[in-house]
Amino acid sequence: MERSHGWYADFEGLRERAVALRRAGLSRRQIRDRIQVHNNDILNRLLEGEPPPEWTKRPRAKDDLRERARELRLQGWTYDRIQLELGCSKSSISLWVRDLPKPERRKRTREEASAIARRGWEVTLRLREEERRRVKAAAAEEIGALSDRELFLVGIGLYWAEGTKDKPHARREIVTFVNSDPGMIEFFLRWLDLLGVQRDRVRYCVMIHETADVAGAERYWADLVGADRSSFNKTTLKKHNPRTVRKNVGETYRGCLVIKVRQSADLYRRIEGAWYGIVLSARGAGQKSRT
Repeated sequence: MERSHGWYADFEGLRERAVALRRAGLSRRQIRDRIQVHNNDILNRLLEGEPPPEWTKRPRAKDDLRERARELRLQGWTYDRIQLELGCSKSSISLWVRDLPKPERRKRTREEASAIARRGWEVTLRLREEERRRVKAAAAEEIGALSDRELFLVGIGLYWAEGTKDKPHARREIVTFVNSDPGMIEFFLRWLDLLGVQRDRVRYCVMIHETADVAGAERYWADLVGADRSSFNKTTLKKHNPRTVRKNVGETYRGCLVIKVRQSADLYRRIEGAWYGIVLSARGAGQKSRT
């Protein structure tokens, strides 16, 4: 009995201190820290009947925001729109309106849906293009400087893919290269330099559709190869077929450039022989790797 009386006396003593602190304007947290009571049930009993000080009460402005948020939600507003309108957090909005019915999503028009899809596709295309550029730039950096042997071998493969070849039924032992890619043209001329072919042996001819800018194309190729127009043969014009839908149109279309090397039968035989040598070497390398 004495033990119970002692506990009651201690409790009453704590209650007197807690009430005094509360009336002095302290918050529950401050009172808890002062009297070292960390059990919420006991603290509630100690402060039972004592109203909180005014400064700890939630401001009225918060109640106003809550009511406004509920009004807007009932009007069908989304959390994002309410947040922009009221300047409060989405977590607060969620607490305030979670008991209200979720507004029906307005059905988009075909134009709106198309615009959204187009924006998404534009982002996808931009990311793809950035990836293309990154991969190409990395691959270009890996090449570095070419040795004369590497330049020679690449040129042999390039000619055998794009150049004119001799046939048993049609002897064409003359080096002739045709392409529309300016980079390929520049590379081929550099390759001829490596082989010791003098530029006075080289002749050019533009091949282009008759509906294109013929004069502009002739100027472009002459400037690219750094040659006088006297080294150009007459331009070959391709007849226009109205039934054909051509893709190679516009300012960037300049036709093809034909490069011919005069007195090049011996050079052609060297090219063909070198290509066969590359093929045999590749076969040997393949057999070694399989064994």
